[in-house]
Amino acid sequence: MKKIILPTDFSDNSYNAIKYALQLFKDEECTFYLLNTYTPAIYYVEYILVTPQQYGLSDAIRDKALKGLYHIVEKVKKQFNNPKHQFRTIAAFNTLIQEIEEMIKENDIDYIVMGTKGATGAKEILFGSNTVQVLKHVRRPVLAVPVDFEFEPLHEVLFPTDYDINYRKIEVEPIIDLATSFPSRVNILNVSYGYDLSEIQEKNKQKLDTYFKKITHLFHRVSNQTVPEAITNFQLKVRVNMLIMINNKHSFFENLFFKNTINQIGFHLNIPFLVIPSTSKNK
Repeated sequence: MKKIILPTDFSDNSYNAIKYALQLFKDEECTFYLLNTYTPAIYYVEYILVTPQQYGLSDAIRDKALKGLYHIVEKVKKQFNNPKHQFRTIAAFNTLIQEIEEMIKENDIDYIVMGTKGATGAKEILFGSNTVQVLKHVRRPVLAVPVDFEFEPLHEVLFPTDYDINYRKIEVEPIIDLATSFPSRVNILNVSYGYDLSEIQEKNKQKLDTYFKKITHLFHRVSNQTVPEAITNFQLKVRVNMLIMINNKHSFFENLFFKNTINQIGFHLNIPFLVIPSTSKNK
């Protein structure tokens, strides 16, 4: 059974991500953890020292959050009514990252599925602050769903890579799992900068080929393009249903998303984006 966290701030974007997750895993036995985290608007040191209960605020905020979560469960059950899916609601006085990390330890979570932006997200920003923090710090696959994206079955998955990761089975299992479920083709995209692949890169590429032997996959190589340009240009030729990357420290992923200001990289994501944390070291 899959265990999936669905963070929500009760925005339309977060509910859209919830709907996407229910449809993506419609044929899977799943427990979905609907999660809302909260802290009071006034967050003084005295508040922490005295505890929120003594102010009478925590219970009221928690009750409101639980009521909102209950309404979401009722709404999705009415809309999808899938006997394979069960739901748990969690309203937590905590930061989002801390609560997710605690839930991972307690429940061995498989995925986190969330919207790219929250209730106050500006259109010109690629990801909201919560999504960026989850992508950077949570050590589980995170699926970010763009605003207003309507679910579509996976037929073509795009997996850009620089082949600098010594891939392990646990890192590619989510890709194999999703590609097998629909089924879909995995397009492995490498951006060349005028150099042949090194011996290590060739070995890593061959490792991918071995891992993906039971699913349909193609290797692509392009040159004279940045990674965002290559992703965008590939989507102009192929109707891609999901973008997948492995987040390896010091890799092009890190450079692409976290060493630049998110809204200045000129990369407009309009499809669901699955980020898988790497357990490997570059070699």
